[in-house]
Amino acid sequence: MTTSVSDRKIPGRADYKELARSVAALTEGETDEIALMATVVCEVHHSDSRFDWTGFYRVTEPELLKIGPYQGGHGCLVIPFSRGVCGAAARSGETQLVADVDAFPDHIACASSTRSELVIPVRNGSGDIIAVFDIDSDLPDAFSHEDAAAIEALLDSVFRRL
Repeated sequence: MTTSVSDRKIPGRADYKELARSVAALTEGETDEIALMATVVCEVHHSDSRFDWTGFYRVTEPELLKIGPYQGGHGCLVIPFSRGVCGAAARSGETQLVADVDAFPDHIACASSTRSELVIPVRNGSGDIIAVFDIDSDLPDAFSHEDAAAIEALLDSVFRRL
């Protein structure tokens, strides 16, 4: 039996190699987008104590994101590409690493406790953006370029096969 990261609470920072192995084992052979998103978000959320809200916003129509599987408190239900950090990631196709959300123009405060954010565009095998993956932290400057690169690689390994 595979032990998933969510089976145990890991204090501190994620072990990205272990997280990647766990996600690969749990998602092997799965092709349903929502099932994959639910599994990835659960594993990532429980892998690191800095991650206070972790979730997907799915592209459901042109220029519009709607909340998908997530862990943590309530999220915003709808985010247009034209607004906020998630919208910027979807619009630009580039990872957004925000050390201070209060300094980000047009930040959408879904939770007043959020201080920093990492948002990564999620692409399918055709290269289309199908979602963004949003991680919020109640700590300022919680995320590094290492975090961004590791999560980008993890997302690519799961969703580029679709």
